[in-house]
Amino acid sequence: MVTAGKIKLLSLSSRSQVEFKKREHFVTDKGYDGGIDAYYIDEVAKKVIFIQSKFRTNGVNFEEKEISHAELLKMDVGRIIDGEIDDEDGNPYNGKIKQLQREMSAIHDIGRYKYEVVILANMGNVKLSQLTKLTGGFPTIIFNFKKTYNELVFPVVSGTFYNDPELRIMLNLSNTNPTNVRASYNVKTEFKNCDISLVFVPTKEIGSILYKYKNSILKYNPRSYLELTNNTVNKEISRTITARETNEFALFNNGITILSDDTNFNERIGVKDQAQVVVTNPQILNGGQTAYTLSRIYEMLINGKYKDNIFDNKEVLVKIITFSPETDDNNDARLKLIEDISRATNSQTPVNEADRRANDKIQIELQNMIYNEYGLYYERKRGEFADGIRDGYIKRAQIIDRDIFLRVCMSCDLRSAQARRNGSEQIFREDNFQNALNNVKRLPEYMFAYLSWHRLGEIEKLFKNDANNAYGVINYGQALRYGKFAVVAACNAYTSDKRIDNVNNTVDLVLSKWLDYEKYAIEQRTNYAYFITTTDEETGDKYSEMNFSGYYKGRTLDDDIKDYFQKS
Repeated sequence: MVTAGKIKLLSLSSRSQVEFKKREHFVTDKGYDGGIDAYYIDEVAKKVIFIQSKFRTNGVNFEEKEISHAELLKMDVGRIIDGEIDDEDGNPYNGKIKQLQREMSAIHDIGRYKYEVVILANMGNVKLSQLTKLTGGFPTIIFNFKKTYNELVFPVVSGTFYNDPELRIMLNLSNTNPTNVRASYNVKTEFKNCDISLVFVPTKEIGSILYKYKNSILKYNPRSYLELTNNTVNKEISRTITARETNEFALFNNGITILSDDTNFNERIGVKDQAQVVVTNPQILNGGQTAYTLSRIYEMLINGKYKDNIFDNKEVLVKIITFSPETDDNNDARLKLIEDISRATNSQTPVNEADRRANDKIQIELQNMIYNEYGLYYERKRGEFADGIRDGYIKRAQIIDRDIFLRVCMSCDLRSAQARRNGSEQIFREDNFQNALNNVKRLPEYMFAYLSWHRLGEIEKLFKNDANNAYGVINYGQALRYGKFAVVAACNAYTSDKRIDNVNNTVDLVLSKWLDYEKYAIEQRTNYAYFITTTDEETGDKYSEMNFSGYYKGRTLDDDIKDYFQKS
């Protein structure tokens, strides 16, 4: 596993420093802290969480160093929640612990809250009885380095960490009969039954929801939050809100489709002309463009760029698809149905082929495997790691571009000419996509190919400012200018050792043969259309036309690579 790319936190941006100040409020780690390093009061899940951290600070020890239960500090959770102000030795708890007690005492329904202990550490086979003695018998969760990477680091970097199980949406009843606030319909599918509910939701509600949740509520949507930015449709959606005082928005907009595990309506909430719908584990399948635009208007509203009444009396149609409880029995079939619904609803608006493939099972598996085994971030949705880059958690160089990755996978199958020749829409077309990405067990081969391509980019930079040797043509011919995918194919054909430690040596060795390879290619009769030599009848001078650009996209390239490198 490549640790450096995953655990090293880079210099933080001003935005993330502000967020850190908010988090620092909950850090209690100093003298007389009762063994508690931090806490968090979760008002949604109704929990008070007590945290003790024993992770080592360098990369290797973070992953490999285990601690025994004896190294954990005894936690005074029981004493603290009982209101004791001193520890058992009579020492007063520090100010942060007393702050925790004040905040707990201010919770009006504290009786509904549960207590939970989280330990951040690599621990071996620790007995529950041993933990119970240290934590006071409260439920305890251990986050080792793997759990931390997968359930803490990755969600923060990808902007999917916000995971409230329930979403509460307020409805406006002033324009409707309270008994007809929604239309419902039960649908029998090939998989299982599901309910469809149609409601009109205030646009401000949708704007605030996506502004808060971002990628967390777009997991099944083919696009990420950032990718919804650049679209001419956004301007038209925005104008319908900002340039009109009436509710044409409800007429002009196709609406939003939300997936839910459970949906509950209440038209009698003690507030005149209002109702509430509670959606469990919500996900926006379609209408992301609409929701994104409303979130941008909402952001400008709270920043003072719009008047408070900008959203007044403007609503959007929301279709809520709720799976019946028994659908949990077959998760694969459920995910297949979700994928089909997403594709069908998004086929009604322009979605490019790369986006359409974003939630394919193999892409999700590859993303997880690449992260866990190589410490890199495969971007199956364009812009999904924007938060991580912006906040300085990761560098752009750690992102694997899906377009490049698919092309190097094609090169693994000696289709480098097609990889260079075809546009993104073509290579992500379903048949081409499935031919290129067909087996997660080939990941070591795919990563060897991708890192080979990356190595070529590093070598190309060495010649960036050399006017007399652009692209290193003196050293490597046209390999770096037109032939990167061809070199990747040659590296894959040349060696059976696909360890990443062998990438640089293989690339350097193949490049050292490239001038001879191009000489070989020029001499092949099958390449006469690309390399033409003519003689001037009057002077006897010979002129050569070398169409390397065409050759590296042509039909003979991959056979030449196979003949020259695989045989050698």
